Amino acid sequence: MKKGGGVPHRNDDNDEAKIGGVTNKKKMKKNMQRLGGRGGLSLASFADAKARNDTYNPSVIKKQREFYKNAKYVKKYKKSISQHEHQSTPSTAQELLEGENGGGNASQKKMKYKKNARNLQELYEKKHGEQEKDRIEREAMLQAKKEEREAAEARRRALKEKMYKKTRSGQPVMKYRIEHMLEAIQGSTS
Repeated sequence: MKKGGGVPHRNDDNDEAKIGGVTNKKKMKKNMQRLGGRGGLSLASFADAKARNDTYNPSVIKKQREFYKNAKYVKKYKKSISQHEHQSTPSTAQELLEGENGGGNASQKKMKYKKNARNLQELYEKKHGEQEKDRIEREAMLQAKKEEREAAEARRRALKEKMYKKTRSGQPVMKYRIEHMLEAIQGSTS
């Protein structure tokens, strides 16, 4: 190398000019191996590289968790349905047995039907009455809360009006402010 920062002489005929102790040919060969041959990665190796999922992907994990959670709910639902069907089938089987043993008496079946209908009507009225009672209680609670809220708002409005009163010269009226502080002090001590 020349003094004064000149460019080193390069031999155009020979591609094996040394740069940092490693030849260009060796570097190119290493890169070619890394990329998988002369034309870059082959299609198969590219697909394999894409197929490997070594990265952490929170969205995929979230989807999998949601899928398993939904599967669990579906399983529970199906189980409850099968239990419900299982519980309802013995009663129908018992009715069939009773029907066979009873000899098929039509008047007994009618009475049984009327009795069941009456029981169902009573159950319906009872349930409906309870629902109506609950609705009336809810409405009463909501009305009481509404009245309480309105009363509190009226108190706040009156207090605000007193606190913002001014004298003729524009000074605040201290009488109401002092009363408010006194009430706060008495409320904290008792």
